[in-house]
Amino acid sequence: MKTKLAENIRRFRKERSLTQEQLSEALGVTAGAVYKWEAKLSIPDIELIIQMADFFDTSVDVLLGYELKDNRPEATVKRLQEYRRSKDWDGLAEAEKALKKYPHSFRIVRESAALYSAFGFETGNKDALRRSLELLRQSLLLLGQNDDPQISEQTLNAKMAEIYLGLEEEEKGIELLKKHNAGGLYNAKIGHVLAAGERTEEAVPFLSEALAKILSDLCDTISGYANLFLSRGDHASAQAILRWGIGLFSGLRKDGKPNFLDKVNCVMLASLAGSQLMSGQEEAARASLHEAEQLAEFFDASPSYDESDIRFITRIEGASAHDDMGATAMEAIRHTVSEFDNEAFSALWNEIAAEE
Repeated sequence: MKTKLAENIRRFRKERSLTQEQLSEALGVTAGAVYKWEAKLSIPDIELIIQMADFFDTSVDVLLGYELKDNRPEATVKRLQEYRRSKDWDGLAEAEKALKKYPHSFRIVRESAALYSAFGFETGNKDALRRSLELLRQSLLLLGQNDDPQISEQTLNAKMAEIYLGLEEEEKGIELLKKHNAGGLYNAKIGHVLAAGERTEEAVPFLSEALAKILSDLCDTISGYANLFLSRGDHASAQAILRWGIGLFSGLRKDGKPNFLDKVNCVMLASLAGSQLMSGQEEAARASLHEAEQLAEFFDASPSYDESDIRFITRIEGASAHDDMGATAMEAIRHTVSEFDNEAFSALWNEIAAEE
């Protein structure tokens, strides 16, 4: 419990223009006692606190400056989150109080586990990590209370695996990640840990699948951002993210052979050209469309949908690439141009396509 007794004694005394000696005489104590109260070196007994409150014409609560905390579960969870965000490790004591009061609250238990985990990793305190692990196990038993779609048995077990790794219990961590790796969610982590532990060959398929998933997500993310910026008329941002994507995917060509990302880049180049034309950069748009056409010819001459033709990725069992961009890269460009629904852009593409 925190109070502002020392500050309030000083404030009330000064409001009445009293010295420490004058207040001590009124209360029948020494001036040194008043000094110690105001310096937080000692605390007056309850009778003196009541006497002071009466002397200052206020209530004991006001003199103490005690603020009643909201200790309901929701407010407690928010306080624990704030302790974690601000890296205030006094929150561990608050967590233990909350756990005693609400031992069967999923959110309290899980948030306390997160606080101990953050403290443990931040300071290298393994006892804190073990306490977090204990609380995570407890939270699994309370999972039926959970209403957050971002939290599941899978994510809680992954957090437990992370703590096992922090405790240098690598095998337990890896096995837990593998067991709860639905959808390949933890491929990158598993591959990283295996490779760091010199189990490189075992790491390869996990790293390959992780990279393939990342690239698929990046395609959607870049396309989403480009559409967002275009809808806002923010052509500078649209062109910046498209150029970034084009450069990134171009760097993943292996041995000069085409791969599926070349077809993706045809679409991005066509989108870049559309943005350039709409923002008055006709020559730049023409150059981008020429580049898209040349890349489409390169891909369509020997199309590859094999993920192992992408640099760094080995063959993934059961994997295959599919898209709705068209049967060929050239069709993908035509489709992208038509999506802009802009006569000048369509005319420019038709002109370039007819040049051969």
